[in-house]
Amino acid sequence: QVQLVEAGGGLVQSGGYLRLSCAASGRTDSRRAMGWFRQTPGKEREFVAGISWSGVSTYYADSAKGRFTISRDNAKNTVYLQMNSLKPEDTAVYYCAARVSTTASASIYDYRYWGQGTQVTVSS
Repeated sequence: QVQLVEAGGGLVQSGGYLRLSCAASGRTDSRRAMGWFRQTPGKEREFVAGISWSGVSTYYADSAKGRFTISRDNAKNTVYLQMNSLKPEDTAVYYCAARVSTTASASIYDYRYWGQGTQVTVSS
């Protein structure tokens, strides 16, 4: 089992920035790709960014490209999501997820472990 705990959410003005973190514990010896997803009430959870175990490969949703950066520190078992130029439409609960694979994926169904989520609210 892997436990994921997100942190760093909060309230920020439009144009501002936040840095989310996701700390993994438990079975962290396996090499896992990680991802960030987000969800708003009444909508499906959507892919934001993904990163391979090595960190060499990263993937972004079109909405995140150019503004968000995913990174990881395997020594700390932590994944980050740097979010710049935030917009009100970025308001959502952000979830960290881990795959049982080294390859990143944009599909929600490819991730086995999920954090509890952290709220990001961007005011206009």
